[in-house]
Amino acid sequence: MNSRRDFLQKIAATAMVMPLMPLAGWATRMNNYDGPVLRVAIMGLGSYANRVADAMQSCVKAKLVGVISGTPAKIKDWQGRFAIPEKNCYNYENFDQIKNNADIDVVYITTPNALHHDQVIRVAAAGKHVICEKPMAINAREGQEMIDACKKAKVQLLVGYRMHFEPKTLEIIRMRKAGELGKILFFQGQCGFKIGDPTQWRLNKQLAGGGSMMDIGIYAINGSRYMVGEDPIWVTAQETKTDPVKFKAGVDETIQFQLGFPGGAVASCLSTYNMNNLDRFFLDGEKGYAELWPSTGYGPIKGRTSKGELTQPHVTHQTVQMDEMAGILLEGKQPIVPVNGEEALKDLKIIDAIYKAVKTGQKVNLSI
Repeated sequence: MNSRRDFLQKIAATAMVMPLMPLAGWATRMNNYDGPVLRVAIMGLGSYANRVADAMQSCVKAKLVGVISGTPAKIKDWQGRFAIPEKNCYNYENFDQIKNNADIDVVYITTPNALHHDQVIRVAAAGKHVICEKPMAINAREGQEMIDACKKAKVQLLVGYRMHFEPKTLEIIRMRKAGELGKILFFQGQCGFKIGDPTQWRLNKQLAGGGSMMDIGIYAINGSRYMVGEDPIWVTAQETKTDPVKFKAGVDETIQFQLGFPGGAVASCLSTYNMNNLDRFFLDGEKGYAELWPSTGYGPIKGRTSKGELTQPHVTHQTVQMDEMAGILLEGKQPIVPVNGEEALKDLKIIDAIYKAVKTGQKVNLSI
């Protein structure tokens, strides 16, 4: 089955060789850490959950301690692979009981998009922090309800924006903030791949909430915001659908969208499930430029700017993400780019506006 996970993995495998920092090196840099450890249960044991779990074996601030799944065979497999005790294993009917489990601090939800809303609210009601994969929900209304539920329960809601911790991405953000690129004029984000199995949940509107935009296009939306350093104030968008059998009503195949920012910059972006070789960010300023290509794959990310190649070492994204999120939840650390529910809600508002612009053919003003 071809999916975004497969696409990102292929991008990683074919990326130009970059300087690598072994995972052991990452741990060595933090080997003096003797603070609290975030105890994590993962909900939804699919391919991405496996990637997160494997990466967490090299974390020093986060530890996998529990699982939630509707498939007993997967639970048994994970118990054997990750030494997870029986008392920390739950299914979708009984996971509310985690409220009585003092060994679990946070639940990382990696289920299909449309399930996030109810699952986040249930985890929050159980008194546990939540990490939710992106998109956080299928629309802004649901996203706001999730934020409200977590605030009411006095738990934190984080979203799996792993690129917010990626070194080359952060270096471009640093350069932009320092004025090294000058006034930002333009951003281009190209995100897409040719999706396979037509029966997969990503092509089911009831589970995915849409099509390519909800899966891969969100990278360009979020990327435009952290690259430009502003939130857009308008959007226009156009949809192209060449295969209405595979991409049924409500499941977008290809969407081109444009964003306008208050400082005058504009963005031109593409989200597609029907074109390969698309994983590129380009940022243009009056004094220079920055490019990431691949820009959002599992790594190594390749980057260059008008000042030369970016050579920051590669560390497995999910290892860094989980250690950094442990710092946020346990130590009150503030990331350079937010990864909270409010950050994710902004992306959902833009997605809502993109779909509205496609439907109406009009420019949609934004206030996020």
